[in-house]
Amino acid sequence: SSSMADGGDGSGADENWFFDSLAHLTPEPPTKRIMCERCGRPATVCLCPFLPRQPLQVSTTVYIIQHPHEETRVLRTVPLLAACLPPERWHVIRGKRFKQGHYPELERMLSSPHTYVLYPSDDAINIDEVTIATQAANQNLTQYNLVIIDGTWTQARDIYTANEIFHFPKQVKLSGTGVSEYVIRTQPTDNSLSTLETAAIAMAAVERRPEIKEVLLAPLRALCKFQLECGAQPHQSKEYLKSRGLYKKPAPHNGRGKAGL
Repeated sequence: SSSMADGGDGSGADENWFFDSLAHLTPEPPTKRIMCERCGRPATVCLCPFLPRQPLQVSTTVYIIQHPHEETRVLRTVPLLAACLPPERWHVIRGKRFKQGHYPELERMLSSPHTYVLYPSDDAINIDEVTIATQAANQNLTQYNLVIIDGTWTQARDIYTANEIFHFPKQVKLSGTGVSEYVIRTQPTDNSLSTLETAAIAMAAVERRPEIKEVLLAPLRALCKFQLECGAQPHQSKEYLKSRGLYKKPAPHNGRGKAGL
């Protein structure tokens, strides 16, 4: 018989059975977002409509020297570049130190007279001068190698200065490029560009095909549009913010300050 402790009418037993049965229910698995295999984005914000239907046929090969920390960033532009080019026209090499003699294939590429490192060193020439020289020599379209260091400005500078193998090729720079369209990530200066923008402008210049720039920048513009529509805020460069007293230095992750530039 039922006791008064369980309500006298068996309701306590019913409650116990109810909660016991809940404990044995298999929870429904969380809904997994469908991801696009080509661009790696969620299907709802897929960038494939903004990518070329076929890989862009180019004669230039891009070598991305990528700082290891860059791979962990959520919003990166190198995957967009890779999605636009044939697989043999782009290579990503990750690392911070490249000791001479340890990377024979990389050193072989860097020793080519048609290899250029995009870095604004004191000896860097404007990339337009490369194409002018080629035209003056009446050469057919040369197959260039463009080396771009991927990371924050500080990371890129450290990689370049610490590795002499990147000093062997001629250094080239971009000029008159305007403000970056990659407005969802803070750039150090108004003239700083994302890796994708750098590659797009440089490839269009050396191949003398302005349309290359537009094809490569289409997915970047779409990415920024999607992010802004989802609530992201447009970023001004550090240079712009500092000039107006608006820049707030982010707190270091390890709780200790970093030395200034």
